Amino acid sequence: MSLSMRSYCLLVCCLLSLGATAQNRKKKDYLVSVTTDYGPMTLVLYDQTPKHKANFIKLVDQHFYDGLLFHRIIESFMVQGGDPESRTAVAGASLGNGDVGYTIPAEFVPSLFHKKGVLAAARDNNPAKASSGCQFYIVQGRVWDDAGLQKQIERIKSNQGHVPTPEQQQVYKTLGGTPHLDGNYTVFGQVIDGLSVVDSIAKQPRDERNRPKTDIHMRMDGNWVRKKKISKKYGYSYQQ
Repeated sequence: MSLSMRSYCLLVCCLLSLGATAQNRKKKDYLVSVTTDYGPMTLVLYDQTPKHKANFIKLVDQHFYDGLLFHRIIESFMVQGGDPESRTAVAGASLGNGDVGYTIPAEFVPSLFHKKGVLAAARDNNPAKASSGCQFYIVQGRVWDDAGLQKQIERIKSNQGHVPTPEQQQVYKTLGGTPHLDGNYTVFGQVIDGLSVVDSIAKQPRDERNRPKTDIHMRMDGNWVRKKKISKKYGYSYQQ
């Protein structure tokens, strides 16, 4: 076999290997395990928000979140964490301003809305609505009646957000959530197991700045798992 033929065969083998790896990766998803002082949670990250997903995977793989706190909790609203300054914060210190020095462009997807249990990116008041590079929140929210939901919709319109579809409105009236955030903060994942942990964290005593009076720690690990296994074990349905 000539040198050029050997090179050609090697190239083909490499391409086939890369193709197989890519195909195998499509069959898997990155499963995030969150350990807290009130129990474990399992999260998936949405493919429809690739920038946020890639960034979160990078941080979890780097163990960035290990030892950080849920530094802001509001019952019937959300629990927030990811401030790097919370790792060494003294009791009573103000938290929420720590970051990683970059933002993620907003990825608003109308089909992804603030139902109970979703993972979303915190942000400041920047006009582009770009997300914090590390801070996130998990929605607890509340169940809405027709009158309350209509007020939320009016608030969404005034904030130029995304008005929930009739199907999404039904979710808000049964499962619950925080509708007024739709179209203003990027939703990029959801809790698929351990949702009661969010309720437990949210109801803890807090100070006037909404920091829990007793520190609530987190640790995160991630693994690539076959999507079929995730669906079977957790009942999670992937969007086609």
